[in-house]
Amino acid sequence: MKKMLDSFGNRKIVLTNANPEEMIKFGIDKSPYKVFSLSHSPDKIEPSYYKKMLEHFSLKADEVVYFEHNVDAVTSARKVGIETWHYDKDKKDLEALKKFLENNL
Repeated sequence: MKKMLDSFGNRKIVLTNANPEEMIKFGIDKSPYKVFSLSHSPDKIEPSYYKKMLEHFSLKADEVVYFEHNVDAVTSARKVGIETWHYDKDKKDLEALKKFLENNL
């Protein structure tokens, strides 16, 4: 996935619910990309999470594309106007993800 993502010149930000301890536990602290978390306050299933993320990075919803494994978080991001694709973590369909990115960047 990293190789495919790196083929796009756009900025990449990992969005997570994890608190600092969970970031270490799940290896998120080793991410090659910038990481944004609100430490479960709120979680990504709340539209306010995405509003705060946009504000933090001085972005508008139409400047962001997002893929997410949690269906409820996908719905939440779409509610604030972010172009979002559900990435099935079991299927790991990188070709479909690449097409989504190519069509929306």
